[in-house]
Amino acid sequence: MNTSARLGAYAAGLGVIFIAALGAGTALGAGEPPRTQPRPVHGHPEPAAGHAHTGAEEAEEAATTVPAGLQISQDGYTLVPLTTTLLPGKATDFRFTVTGPDGAPVTRYQVKHEKKLHFIVVSRDLGGFWHLHPEEAGDGFWTVRLTLPAAGTYRAYADFAPEGGPDLTLGTDLNAPGPYEPRPLPAPDRTARVDGYTVTLAGDLAPGRVSKLVFTVSKDGEPVGDLEPYLGAYGHLVAIRAGDLAYLHVHPEEGTTPAAGVTFAASAPSGGDYRLFLDFKHEGTVRTAAFTVHAETAGHSR
Repeated sequence: MNTSARLGAYAAGLGVIFIAALGAGTALGAGEPPRTQPRPVHGHPEPAAGHAHTGAEEAEEAATTVPAGLQISQDGYTLVPLTTTLLPGKATDFRFTVTGPDGAPVTRYQVKHEKKLHFIVVSRDLGGFWHLHPEEAGDGFWTVRLTLPAAGTYRAYADFAPEGGPDLTLGTDLNAPGPYEPRPLPAPDRTARVDGYTVTLAGDLAPGRVSKLVFTVSKDGEPVGDLEPYLGAYGHLVAIRAGDLAYLHVHPEEGTTPAAGVTFAASAPSGGDYRLFLDFKHEGTVRTAAFTVHAETAGHSR
């Protein structure tokens, strides 16, 4: 079957896929996503370069919008996975496309953060996180090697900007069949350890207002002042809201340096628990430090 015919078949089944994704989310406590979804936070600066918008300005804008990733379609663009079921523990060449307002696959993308498209997968209990970079397979299709390590439900996000179009983050549920028991969300902690590195978080995530989150990295008790740029900056932060898995994509403030700590301006859309995933690069390797934080609503405490 040629590509056009395949795409027609996938598009025909899209309604079923979307309904199934909504059903899975609701059954697991995600709730019904909003009917409209504003644009996510974007604007990843070069480590020492200027930028039209600061992190604080982007976070101010995000504070007045609903976070991304809750819908499979937005502004006429639709994420179309070829499958939403993967065998647990088996590496799969996961393929998908994005269709535009005319119904055809999108083939031209803006380069954002050194890539045309970022693909992020989390387990629904937020115990797993994968930041991947698919390759173009031709005719508007993308492919990425993906392994869902265990049975359960996962959320996948495609983060991109079509040429001439808006910044978008579209999401879909992926399923790995088999017995599944979600793990509880890890308790809030200001320190995360990964591969001999210790990452410390200062600052609080606050609903409805901009706040600063500062991450410092150390190894063997000594600060790491020579972090390497990754995707155009010294750190890359993704925040996911527990429950519905709403997606916040924030970036370092201009002028941030590893020695002083990588600083992000962020605003939570609501109170509640969030999982933060910080990607950082040192000695040629990208590592991810994960934190659980609680955004307190004014006048309430846990």
